[in-house]
Order: sequence, then structure tokens, then C-alpha cells
Amino acid sequence: MNTNTVHAPRLADQRRKEVLRQCLSVGIATGAYGISFGALSVAAGLNIWQTIALSALLFSGASQFAVVGVVAAGGAGAAAVATSSLLGMRNGLYGLQMSRLLKVRGLRRVPAAQLTIDESTAVAIGQPEQAAQQLGFWGTGIAVYVLWNLSTILGAVVGDALGDPKRYGLDAAAPAAFCALLWPRLKSGDTRAVAAVAAVIALVVAPHASAGIPVLVAALAAIVAGLLPSGGPRVPYDLDEPSTAPEEKPPI
Repeated sequence: MNTNTVHAPRLADQRRKEVLRQCLSVGIATGAYGISFGALSVAAGLNIWQTIALSALLFSGASQFAVVGVVAAGGAGAAAVATSSLLGMRNGLYGLQMSRLLKVRGLRRVPAAQLTIDESTAVAIGQPEQAAQQLGFWGTGIAVYVLWNLSTILGAVVGDALGDPKRYGLDAAAPAAFCALLWPRLKSGDTRAVAAVAAVIALVVAPHASAGIPVLVAALAAIVAGLLPSGGPRVPYDLDEPSTAPEEKPPI
């Protein structure tokens, strides 16, 4: 038996229900917008099966909309792949954080990689307990995956009958869910300042860039903030793990 394995403590039933409610609410808010993708994809010239395959295999909203946008504009397949890959780079960065939290091994890495998206990452890192982080990741990832793919099919099949999905407010549902996740984490002046600067950058870039690009550019605010010297104490170890920092000795 490996005594070095760290097991996350079991969540209380009430806490587990709270996390699952959050997973489901984010899943519904995000998944519903798949209707828009399904309708736009078919309108751009892709057939229903190609549209379904994009949601099932690519499973990255901004990247999927980028592919459809390039195809609709008459662009080549290579341009569509290059654009979607650029937007999908952020998921690779999320994976660095999620691998530390999830500690998955073997074949479980395959579904974990597929479900590493904006929403699952945001819900996971928003939880204070390791068990809640893992539940938040898997619960949100599965909820978004299932609902996004179902709504993609719905949009592809009956998109013309639904009309413009934006009139239902579906385009605002996912950003609203992210704001709800972000708000409780803005506890200090520094975090509020970074969030404000990132929001301004995204608003400036959004009218001039394709979907997903404003998110990548706005992330530069957090990178710059992280590189700036901080006047506060620095914590050289992970707060979620047992402290390995040396104990301070009393003055002699």
C-alpha cells in the first residue's frame, strides 16, 4: 500500500449539493448557447453530422465559432484549424493548473483533458476544498459537455425555426455565469484592479477581434500583474497542501 497517496476528505452532503447546484447552473447557462452554434454552423454550410462532430470532439466554444466563421467567409480548412488552435491554447494553460488539483492518472487523463474548459476550470478553482475542486471540475465539465452537445443538435435541426438565438439572451447567459463565479473572489484591491483592467481591455478589443481573442488579450492583465513586484508577503508554498515552510525561531 502506498502511504504517500493523498486522499481528499469527503464532502458533507450539504456542501456536495451546493457544489453540484453550481455545476448545473453553469452547465445550463453555457450549454444553452450551443443552440446558437448549431444554427450558425448549418447556416455556414456544414451539415448536421459535421456540426455534431465539432461539438463532440473539439468541444471549445470559441474555437468552434472560429471554425464556422472561417468556413462561412470562404476560408480554407488550414485557416480554420489555425484559428481554432490559437484560441484553444488557453485550455492547455488551464491544464497546468488542473493537473495539480485533479491528480488524475492513466486513462482518466483523456476525459479530464476533454473537459478542461473555461467553465470547469473556473468552478474548480473557486472551491476552497480539494474534494470540492475535483467535484466542481467533473460536475461542471460533464454538465456543459452533455448540454452543449444536446443544444448543438437542437440548433442544427431547428435553427431556422428558432430565429436569431441572441434574442433569447443566450449570448449573455455564459458571461453572467462567469461574473457570478468571479465576484466572490474579488476580495482585495489588487484582484479588483486586475479584473477591472482586464474588463476594459476585453471591451476595447472585442469589436475588432473574433470570438475568444479578447479573452486571451485580457489575460495579459493578470500576467503583467503577476510579474510586478508586490509589497505584501509572498507565500512560497501551496495553501491547499500541508505547509512545508520553515518554522520561525523566536529571537534570542
